[in-house]
Order: sequence, then C-alpha cells, then structure tokens
Amino acid sequence: MQWFSRRAAPTGGARRIIAIGIDGVPYSFAMRQISEGRMPNLARIFQAGTVSPLNSSWPFVSSVAWSSFMTGCNPGKHNIYGFVDRKLNSYDVFLPNSKTMKREPIWCELSKAGREVVVMNVPVTYPPREVNGLMVSCFLSPSLEKATYPKELAARLQQMGYKIDADAAIARRSKQDFMAELHHVLERRAAVMFELMDSEPWDFFMSHIMETDRLHHFFWEYMENNDPHWAPQFYEFYEKVDQILGRVWERVDENTTLIMLSDHGFCTVQKEVYLNHWLRENGWLHLSQPENGRPPSIANITASSRAYSMDPGRIFINLRGREPRGSVEPGAEYERVRTQLAEELLQMRDPDTGKPMVKRVLRREDIYHGDSYENAPDLVVDPYTGYAFKGAMDKETLTYKGDVLIGEHTYDDALLYVSGHDLVKQSLTMEDVIPAIYELMKVTPPEDLDGIVPITA
Repeated sequence: MQWFSRRAAPTGGARRIIAIGIDGVPYSFAMRQISEGRMPNLARIFQAGTVSPLNSSWPFVSSVAWSSFMTGCNPGKHNIYGFVDRKLNSYDVFLPNSKTMKREPIWCELSKAGREVVVMNVPVTYPPREVNGLMVSCFLSPSLEKATYPKELAARLQQMGYKIDADAAIARRSKQDFMAELHHVLERRAAVMFELMDSEPWDFFMSHIMETDRLHHFFWEYMENNDPHWAPQFYEFYEKVDQILGRVWERVDENTTLIMLSDHGFCTVQKEVYLNHWLRENGWLHLSQPENGRPPSIANITASSRAYSMDPGRIFINLRGREPRGSVEPGAEYERVRTQLAEELLQMRDPDTGKPMVKRVLRREDIYHGDSYENAPDLVVDPYTGYAFKGAMDKETLTYKGDVLIGEHTYDDALLYVSGHDLVKQSLTMEDVIPAIYELMKVTPPEDLDGIVPITA
C-alpha cells in the first residue's frame, strides 16, 4: 500500500466537490501506470491527496457497488443485488433500476439541503431522479431522450453527439472497431462533462467513466500478456483517460475537493464457471422442459430442486413459502441444506487443472442487513481470482474459456482518492465514500448509513 503526502486542506470544509467514477480501475494498475510514467496527470493528482485500496460490494458488480456508494448503505438496505434479480415469491426476473433502490442517493440528499448538483452516467441512475440541478442517467436508459433530468437536457446532449454507453455488440464482430467505439464514446462523454462543468452552477459534480470497464472486459488479458498489437492500444486509451483527468484537475481550486474512485478491481478470466450446471450435475437443481424450444430459465425450476443460482455466484435455496415451488422447509432444514451446499461448493475443482475455484461461501446474514434483507441471496460464492461464476441455465459444461470476454471483476483492489486530505489506514469499502462527502460539504447525513467517515483531516 502506498500513501501519498498531501497538501494542506482548505479550512472550513469543501464548498464544492468533483467526484469522478472510473469504473473497474484497479488500485494496483493505477499505481503501476504511475510508476512506469504512463499517467503523469494522475501522478500529479495523487501527490496532492491520499489514495488507498478500496473493497467492492457483495456481489462485486457495478450495479451493486455503485448503489452502495451513492447511498452509503449495504444491499440489505438499498435493495440492489445484481444486474438481474428475481421478484420475491416468484421465478420471474427483472432489471433493477433507480426505482428499485430503497435509499436516497447522495445527490437527492444534497438537493434537499439546497445544494446544486450535476450527475452524469453513474450506474443505476435510470430513470433519472428529480434533483436540484441536472442528471444524465446510465447505460440502463433505453434512449438518450429518456435519460435526462430535466428532459430538455437530452436535446443539448444530442447536439454534442453524446452516447449513453459503448455498444458492446461491436466487440463480438470486431475488437478493432470496438476500440474505436470506446475512444469515440469517451471523447463525447468528456466533451459534455466539461461543457456542463464550465457552464452550469453546481456544488457537487459527479461524472462516471464507464469505458474503462468495457475496455477491461474485452482487452485486459491482452494487456497483462503484453500482446504486441493490443497492449499498446490499451495503454493509448489510458493516455486519453489521463489527459481527461488532467483537465479535471485544472478545475480544482482551494474551495474544491476532488474525489476519484472505482468500484472493483480487474483480472484475466481463467474460466467462466456455470454454477447451475454444477447444481444440476450434483442433484441440487432440476428443470422442466421449456416450451417452444426455448433455453431453460429459472421459470423451469421444479419442486424437486433445492437450490439455483443467478449471476454472479448468488445462490438461492428453493425455500417453501418463498419460492412458488419451494421444497426446502424453513428453519432447521434450511440451515442444514445451506451448510451442506456451502461445504460441497468448497470442493469444486477446475476440471482441467484440479485447482479449487471457490475460496469461500458467504452466508447472507454475514454480509447483508436492513429492511430489504428478505430479497438477499442465501449464499454468495467468493471465487478464486479469475473464475467468473455465471448463472446461465442452459450450459452443458462446467467451465468455458473464450476469447471475447477476457477480463473479470475482483472484490478487492478498487481505489479511492481524496485531494487535500488523509484517509484512515484501514480497509475501506464502497459504503465509506459517501460519509466523506457529507462531512466535506457540512451536510447532515441520514442516520442509517453503514459507512465510516474515511478522512482524517
């Protein structure tokens, strides 16, 4: 861990905050780019504050992690558990969005306190909420016209060529074209960001760079292996990110604090792991035949099943009274089944190498609490690095190694930076960032935040 020295903090707290989300950027990677001289602006920024590793959320996916960030609460309170979730008391699935969230995000709380905010592209901000300022929501938006508050803002963004997200389908046709797409989307996002930053009133400004996450999913292994074609292009993209961060830093004065954070680390995919295949093969899951030749889904779970899984590594016991065709009795049988399943999962091995794939299995009560606890998975798999647990129901093999998605999240190795302040020297999580913003802006926080105030000066 490296702790940078800091400049003296402005007295009286920050009048303004700029927060930059850089999705999926690992602490270790950022430090290596600095040590190798590839990101001079980031090096200059880090010297003016403190940067530390940050842990993600359970599970460590963007929708959950950024929800934990913006609310300062664990999923048991904010109610976002994945990109896809199941409706309680059914086998139906849905895409959680801002309406699913049960806690107010920081920008709504600041708005109620009379502060002006501008928020751009943060995951799980669709549909956009009414704020005291402007909001441009995230990749969940079906169109730019539906992505903004106020609605009139969309036309302004349209004129500037703004795109909500890079089109990942391009990567499956041509990775070279997808690299060009990433550059284009990043350039348009930066152009709009600086336009709004310079022309609109704000006390709190947050912009989110999603393109780093997209880059990592499709190119990370090439970078790690120093691929002669792709590694230089990977670093070239980061040169552009560094230039953008340098322009942000030019706008930070003695009355402004800069916060930067990512939501998880990244690694090379060793294998995708199809957990429902394993559950079927080991007698935990049974599926009925789908109609019309469709692939099976959780809707095909039969009453003889005891467990099923959803992305990424979330496991639900087929509980009587909760699942429509539940077979496991609540109470002692539930605990016995859950314990047995956790023990068997720890024995799961990579069929090619014999290496264990599951580091530990977390119980819901050990990682979640709050009034949305009933929606939590019963178990969450914590995999060894590089094993990406998937919830597909139709796979006929346990593992798969492809050449399209070659980067995967990690729980640890995210990062947090705050200019002009020291950070506490202890393990920090996504929930710990928002208390710092309330502290810096001298706004009274909600009483039920889970995070600590991570700044010490």
